Amino acid sequence: MSFAGLERSVLGRRWQPRLADPRAALALAQRAGLSETVARILAGRGVDAEHAAAFLAPKIRDAMPDPSHLKDMDKAVDRLVAALDAGEPIAIFGDYDVDGATSAALLHGHLEALGAKVRHYIPDRMKEGYGPNAPALLKLAQEGVRVVVTVDCGTTAHAPLAAAADAKLDVIVVDHHAAETSLPRAFAIVNPNRIDQTSDLGQLAAVGVAFLLLVALNRALRKRGRDAPDLLEALDLVALGTVADVVPLTGLNRAFVAQGLKAIAARGRIGIAALADVAGLAETPQAFHLGFLLGPRVNAGGRVGEADLGVRLLTTRDPSEATELAKRLDGYNRDRQRIEAEVLVQAQAQAQAETGGGDLTLVAGEGWHPGVIGIVASRLKDRFDRPALVVALDGDVGKGSARSAFGWDIGAATIAARQAGLLVNGGGHANAAGLTVARDALPNLRAFLEAHLAEHLKRASRATVLDYDDVVPLSAATPAFLDELEQVGPFGMGNPEPRFVLAGVRVAKADIVGTNHVRCFLQDARGGRLASIAFRSLDSELGTLLLRGDSAPLHLVGRLKRDTYRGAMRVQFHIEDAGTA
Repeated sequence: MSFAGLERSVLGRRWQPRLADPRAALALAQRAGLSETVARILAGRGVDAEHAAAFLAPKIRDAMPDPSHLKDMDKAVDRLVAALDAGEPIAIFGDYDVDGATSAALLHGHLEALGAKVRHYIPDRMKEGYGPNAPALLKLAQEGVRVVVTVDCGTTAHAPLAAAADAKLDVIVVDHHAAETSLPRAFAIVNPNRIDQTSDLGQLAAVGVAFLLLVALNRALRKRGRDAPDLLEALDLVALGTVADVVPLTGLNRAFVAQGLKAIAARGRIGIAALADVAGLAETPQAFHLGFLLGPRVNAGGRVGEADLGVRLLTTRDPSEATELAKRLDGYNRDRQRIEAEVLVQAQAQAQAETGGGDLTLVAGEGWHPGVIGIVASRLKDRFDRPALVVALDGDVGKGSARSAFGWDIGAATIAARQAGLLVNGGGHANAAGLTVARDALPNLRAFLEAHLAEHLKRASRATVLDYDDVVPLSAATPAFLDELEQVGPFGMGNPEPRFVLAGVRVAKADIVGTNHVRCFLQDARGGRLASIAFRSLDSELGTLLLRGDSAPLHLVGRLKRDTYRGAMRVQFHIEDAGTA
């Protein structure tokens, strides 16, 4: 079923209602006492009347499993309890992205509150690369550390963890990345995505797994008659890491984020409060703000600045230090944006010059900054509607970052490429992966990934469908309507922000804003008007259509957003696609 007979939009997509049978929404509205709009959105996500109340008000206690069902969880807890009893130094070895920083801050703060001698170590992206490395682990051992907890890394670090084991260092891996059949030599590996693990928690970010570790640790300590800190105050970290790592906001993740947003709004953690201030976040925080305002700034230290700035910001108790660190991260974020824009121009030109198109974008460039290639890969994925791999070359090797599309598990494909001898190193999860590859292996890597993707596409249709939740008039675009929609949040992967069709509207005025955005003012036959914008559309057929200015009626699909520019509260429509009426 397509919208109004629109078989192909200006961007080549077919629009279809997310909910095939509207009778399900009517039944849900009547049984659960919901508005028809909210009921339609919920029914389109598979929520029935029995589960509607829990979906609209998610609680952690309802979604929390027994942490001990994860393999090695109890073993990891026993080792941490022993370290606390003996006063052994503990090191937290984290990744340099937001998930790693929040995981490290979460464990650091909790263990410190328990009286542990704890420190953190975040590797330098440029000098050390991703994940545990033997020199760093051995240095920690020489400095008296006996227990290391790796967060958001370690599942495939065979050689470094073997070196650590030989040095009598007990390493506990807390991770969520795709695993291989063979696991590294570690004291414990807590990962819901272990191949030998049966769990429905595979969608957790690493910070979610770290939270479960602390739940189990608190339980063990209380059984021994010891007090343990309240973990609810740490949900701000769990929410930030979960949203920033773009994992599905369903089940336990949804509860984490819903409750964590309340903690962030309370401004109890001075580091997050300082970051919100420098980012200009003056409204009630939503998942969008975590993903697009706070997350990128925490990430910026690891991408183009100082790798441990994020952890330092999230653990400091000094307001002056928090302000200073937040400003430094904000500055690094501006540097990141500039570098990203430069690399994106080159990468996009290279991608457009590729002959034959195909289902995979693979570009490589000498001197591209490794800290921005993941963002560039995401931009290319969105721009060309296919998986993208961006490689920053430096001499004979390159650092690569990939982003998936079509439901293709890029993490599994990357591990398969490494096992086939095509990579120096590599791993990831379903939606994103990182790798190191020899320059002369790039042609063979491309062929391998294209074959892997082609096999996937035989089993799954290519994503040319754009789902929408409802058709609404311009008059529906009110703050009250947005308040109603927010009941269904938090929004993110797995619970997408509602998408609407505006049917038969006209572009009253259009102009270019920024470097690549098209701003429009829409009107309907009743004289209603609505501000709208199509981001990064200037060089696309969508931007050309909007700027044409012939006042022909159009069907537009997109999302309704709050616009709080200069303190005013307006509603704006973010256009994603268009078709002629």
